[in-house]
Amino acid sequence: GRIKSIHDVRGKDGVGAKMDSMDLEREKGITIQSAATFCQWKNAHINIIDTPGHVDFTIEVERALRVLDGGILVLCGVSGVQSQSLTVDRQMKRYNVPRLAFVNKLDRVGSNPDKVIQQLRDQLKLNAAAVQVPIGLEDKHEGVIDIIEEKAYFFDGEKGEEVKEGEIPDDMKDLVEEKRMHLLEMLSDSDDEIAELFLMEEIPDVDTLKAAIRRTVISCSFVPVFMGSAYKNKGVQPLLDGVIDYLPSPPEKPNHALDLDNNEAPVPVTAKNEDPLLALAFKLDETQFGQLTYMRIYQGMLKKGMFVYNVNDGKKVKLGRIVRMHSNDMEDISEAGSGEVVAMFGISCKSMDTFSDGPKNLVMSSMFVPEPVMSLAVMPKKADMRNKFAKALGKFTNEDPTLRIRVDDDTNETILSGMGELHLEVYVERMSREYGVECIIGEPKVNYKETIGRKQEFDWTHKKQTGGAGQYARVIGYVEPLSEEEMEEIGQVTEFQNDCVGTNVPPEYYSACEKGTMDAMNEGGLVGAAVERVRVVLNDGASHEVDSSDLAFRTSMAGAVRNAMRQASPKILEPIMSVEVEIPSEFQGAVVGALNRRMGLIQTTETSDDGSGVRIEAEIPLANMFGYSTELRSQTQGKGEFTMEYHKHVEVTTNIQMELMEKYELEKKESN
Repeated sequence: GRIKSIHDVRGKDGVGAKMDSMDLEREKGITIQSAATFCQWKNAHINIIDTPGHVDFTIEVERALRVLDGGILVLCGVSGVQSQSLTVDRQMKRYNVPRLAFVNKLDRVGSNPDKVIQQLRDQLKLNAAAVQVPIGLEDKHEGVIDIIEEKAYFFDGEKGEEVKEGEIPDDMKDLVEEKRMHLLEMLSDSDDEIAELFLMEEIPDVDTLKAAIRRTVISCSFVPVFMGSAYKNKGVQPLLDGVIDYLPSPPEKPNHALDLDNNEAPVPVTAKNEDPLLALAFKLDETQFGQLTYMRIYQGMLKKGMFVYNVNDGKKVKLGRIVRMHSNDMEDISEAGSGEVVAMFGISCKSMDTFSDGPKNLVMSSMFVPEPVMSLAVMPKKADMRNKFAKALGKFTNEDPTLRIRVDDDTNETILSGMGELHLEVYVERMSREYGVECIIGEPKVNYKETIGRKQEFDWTHKKQTGGAGQYARVIGYVEPLSEEEMEEIGQVTEFQNDCVGTNVPPEYYSACEKGTMDAMNEGGLVGAAVERVRVVLNDGASHEVDSSDLAFRTSMAGAVRNAMRQASPKILEPIMSVEVEIPSEFQGAVVGALNRRMGLIQTTETSDDGSGVRIEAEIPLANMFGYSTELRSQTQGKGEFTMEYHKHVEVTTNIQMELMEKYELEKKESN
């Protein structure tokens, strides 16, 4: 009864789904941000958070599972266990979240709930069993039969809101009996009481059975599977009954705070209103009224006008406004008790900060934040938009811990890193819609380096005659490659060595010669990249008593080193990444083939104990890794994951070196 009608996310009818209020969500037809709401069902108050399903927005699922006491894993009746189901399953197991499963879309062609339940067991290794049997599938889907209560439910009315109880159809009684025995069998694996009755061939009564399911769900050892069609509103009311019957209320889910005064020892959270306050800020949202902070109250009460302490930074703030969220609508409330999910205005804090009502040193544990896998270079189209651009990036990184920003030292580009191409694309799009900042997107430049292949002597004279004092400096010496051992010994990748004897090069100019060497090292002659693995030795030179100066020697030395390096078999080095790919074993051939096409060297391949997954380690040039996340997902039906980190720089092949030099010369001409 929270909303009056059901609408599609895409909003083809001009309305759109209530819980997906962002324009981008309606355009793409997917959830991007999690949204909170609450409802009253029978005599229970249920807080609900709707999270995205796409792997790029995984942090929204992560933060919701961190603060909720139970979850409903929604599966497609046709596709079954999809890539995101695997990711969400990992997250649920990480936070020990008790769950129900709901097999959706049974009105679609090709739906098969039995296949989906088998996949839950095989792929997610869950002890799952159906507590319902569908009455008809595809276009004949009329309702569900409750195996435990042994009742049939039919959904009538325009939107399935009229639930009619009935008798089990005669032709389905045997099937229901078979499924009931199967449920008891699965349950007896994880509950001693049912196991005892099962061995004695006694049939437990309804209350005993429900109590056993509740116990095993809360201990995360069993998953009851419900069925229906959400869009047609079939099977949703029994699912809400299941939430009340089987998922824990706040005091039943064990939660712990960490005592900072006692070496972060875990302290149980009581979930009682009369105890001192403990609340966790789990999501931040910028609105026109300022920062909106979503809070989960673990114990105690939040009251309007009270003072709360931020345990993480010690600040004390007064609560001006508490609201209960219904997607993007707000309802002002004066107080909220333990177990509730509410939002507050007027509080400046970070995601995962803990709040208390006194100077207590208890904090709630934070959440797992995955490392970004993909980067893009972004810059505003117009220079006068820089302030808005910075403000937007500040807001987005505050909201989303998986979005990282850094400025590249070499190229001065702003590099945006995130969970995938769609993730970054959505933020670039939001920047244009919410802040009016149009962005130019480019591939981040690969961080190449330059070095030399052999020793080369130099004798370089810099002469410049103008009116008055001119410039004169002559330097003599050589450049040579440094070995790995020598670099480790000196703790640097380049070295300047002064072997001058006498005063041909006056001692006051030695530091200028070293600076000139560093100028040449910072920008090599091939592609303007930094130079490494090179030693420069200065052993002689000449000066002029009037025309020589710091600037003359610095310029002369930079010219000498650059010129010598061009003749010393120069080479370009490219970054090689250590890449780890985890995939289901049936996709191994396609994935290995793709890594080889990207010039990858496979180091190791390991198969998991049960033979279902494969872990591949490879070394691949960074320049060949762009677009890999999308390719891996399409090759593995989205079930593959990869991580990469910098390994070392190695020489590029001659043809790539020529290409890079031509590209650099072209860019130089264009910029001039």
